[in-house]
Amino acid sequence: MNQPLALVIDDEPDIRELLTLTLGRMDIRTESAADVSGAKDLLGKHRFDLCLTDMRLPDGDGLELVEWMQGNTPGIPVAVITAHGNVETAVQALKLGAFDFISKPLDLGNLRKIVANALRIKADRQEGTSKLIGDSPRMQELREMIDKVSRSQAPVHISGESGTGKELVARLIHESGPRADGPFVAVNCGAVPGELMESEFFGHRKGSFTGAINDKAGLFQCAENGTLFLDEIADLPLAMQVKLLRVIQEKKVRPVGASKEEVVDVRILSATHRKLTQMVANDEFREDLFYRINVIELHVPALRERGDDVLLLAQAILGRLNASAVLDDSARGVLLSYAFPGNVRELENMLERAITLCGSGEISADDLHRRETPDAGAAATPLTGKLGDQMEDIQRQAIVEALQKTRYNKTAAAKLLGLSFRQLRYRIKKLGIE
Repeated sequence: MNQPLALVIDDEPDIRELLTLTLGRMDIRTESAADVSGAKDLLGKHRFDLCLTDMRLPDGDGLELVEWMQGNTPGIPVAVITAHGNVETAVQALKLGAFDFISKPLDLGNLRKIVANALRIKADRQEGTSKLIGDSPRMQELREMIDKVSRSQAPVHISGESGTGKELVARLIHESGPRADGPFVAVNCGAVPGELMESEFFGHRKGSFTGAINDKAGLFQCAENGTLFLDEIADLPLAMQVKLLRVIQEKKVRPVGASKEEVVDVRILSATHRKLTQMVANDEFREDLFYRINVIELHVPALRERGDDVLLLAQAILGRLNASAVLDDSARGVLLSYAFPGNVRELENMLERAITLCGSGEISADDLHRRETPDAGAAATPLTGKLGDQMEDIQRQAIVEALQKTRYNKTAAAKLLGLSFRQLRYRIKKLGIE
């Protein structure tokens, strides 16, 4: 097997020598350059497996080189070496396409981890993104973006309506990247009680509070060398946002009751259905945290924006449910005309219900029209028609039905709807439900 080849760019001979020796011990060959022009010359002559570049160079800077490489030598993971504490420059490098960054003075243990991650990047990620069903232009763009961001270690924020599949996208980013062999830890931030949040995220030491009978690892420690997916991050209280910001910046956590911080190597992915920019403007979400988690934004389209994809998804869902039933023309027409405020999750629920209700091997429009209601004599609510302007009415109806079914127990209703308690409370307020 051929040895990997790395390009080292730094104007300090001592740093070049240190990096060359470190990589050599990892059985990696190196070529080195002292400036941007020398680096470009070498990039034109060799096929490199990774690149390490200093930020300040005699004839330019590392940011310019990173940007140039994305257009001229795409596919080579590049990490930049930054001055200690220069987080803004590091974030800028990640936005331009850098794989990761290393702060001076160099931590060789961290350097070896970053290099190992770079070499584990998979050449072909199509197998993972093929799990995203759909041929619409929006889905093709989404697959291309997943392919690009999976190569990086930059934080990615995934936006999109509830039920669009944001967690699936997060998993695909993880599985298509160099951390695929590490853990993928997902947490719904709105489901963690406020008083336990710090312990859940950072862990705790035995005896640090009443009930702490053993040491416990937090979510960050559980995601070591992998990915931590913070779903519904907008639900984090402001006090926790401050602590999360520090962990992302310093890459260290302090368990509750511990005297020392612990280094963590975790990639952060986040998601929410809410508008974070609006929340920042309303002082409901910290601006500095927003810029840290939103280095790269990836938007998952709503199902109503995906055209005929709804039929492909319906067939895949029926296959997954091992259903022998098929959609007749009337059912296909319903699916194509419905706005799906609950997106893919609602489509799944609709088809599960239709399979139960259909009396033959074909699912008809009538099977899709029927809806369960708390009153057995209540009229069915048709799902056809122009419902783009009626999405809030449909959401309101679903919430009221869930509340009635659970005798107005909001916790139980939230579980029935697949929402956190905070999400349900937010929607009740927004929709004016008494």
